[in-house]
Amino acid sequence: MMMSDGSLSQDEIDALLMGDEPPEVPGGSSLPGRRDLSEAGKNAIFNLFTQITGTQGATLSGTMMMGVVISVKQVDVVDREQFLSKLPDEIVEIRLDLKSGLKGTHLFVLDGEDALKLASPMIGQDNLELGGTTIGAVSEAMGQLTSISAGEIGDRINDTVLMNTPEGQNIPKAMLTLPGDSFVAISYNVEIADQGSFTLNEIFDISTIQELTEKLGASSNGAVESSDMDSLLGTKAPRNDDQSASAGFQQTSLNMDPSILGANAGQLAPNVQGVQFPELSPTASTGEQRNIGLLMDVSMELTVELGRTKWRIKEILGMGEGTIIELDKLAGEPVDILVNNNLIARGEVVVIDENFGVRVTEIVSTLDRPTDR
Repeated sequence: MMMSDGSLSQDEIDALLMGDEPPEVPGGSSLPGRRDLSEAGKNAIFNLFTQITGTQGATLSGTMMMGVVISVKQVDVVDREQFLSKLPDEIVEIRLDLKSGLKGTHLFVLDGEDALKLASPMIGQDNLELGGTTIGAVSEAMGQLTSISAGEIGDRINDTVLMNTPEGQNIPKAMLTLPGDSFVAISYNVEIADQGSFTLNEIFDISTIQELTEKLGASSNGAVESSDMDSLLGTKAPRNDDQSASAGFQQTSLNMDPSILGANAGQLAPNVQGVQFPELSPTASTGEQRNIGLLMDVSMELTVELGRTKWRIKEILGMGEGTIIELDKLAGEPVDILVNNNLIARGEVVVIDENFGVRVTEIVSTLDRPTDR
């Protein structure tokens, strides 16, 4: 439609170029030309993270020694102004960028008061103030949540998803570094016993979520293949008898097609089927289970090993204050976790309050464990 001065507005130009009305976002505002996700993609992400929140809540419940329930409220593509308008002036940002399997900007954003609700049961103290200790506790909690989601997503896409060490800070919302003019925001409702509920926001690059939805099976045009949706939702719809019979009839017809069988067309093709053997697993008798139960309270030595090296005796005798010992591991490599000097897992070093800790990133199978320790 022409304006009174003979010119077109920017919205009208964008609408003409797209051949339709500009896309709308929830709330009625429009963001012409922005990158977006299909409804199938949003639903895929919503369903995926809804399944993950159960494990996340249970993990935080164990850490805090009180009930925690996490639920997904909404998955949407928002722009910077739209997102910042809903935040208080001071916020807590926890950044854990994705570096493997999926790559891109990834962070959590929450109100400072809500961060204290999360930090208080993590630390075990009331009447806290925002500072290094509380930010560290919130960072640890967000690291646990992301570690769970990264593991689950990695299983779904058959890849290893890794993240950077959490980095938290309390900043004015104007200083918040967001991934572009528009991005994917997943909002959660977090309810902690005796602390109340609050909203937690998880932010991703749109390109990262688009890549994830493609790997999960939700295509960019909104179509989702039935087999991919089964994989995405963790279910597989059973086929009824009529479908099975129809599939069997089609297979028999294919086997009898002369164009396929060639010279042996006059003979019925053999019906070849795979044999499924039962899984062999050791079973413990009732008596054995009782014996194992007697050992549950036995203490064992758990050691975290940064690295090893070999020195000659003369080098050891010459060791003094200031001597530097070079280990056999590179900086940033996972540390080894040993039980009674047997390697069982690997992890990364974290800081919990004023103490060091280790977040387990890999359980070592018995076949991969070295025998020379």
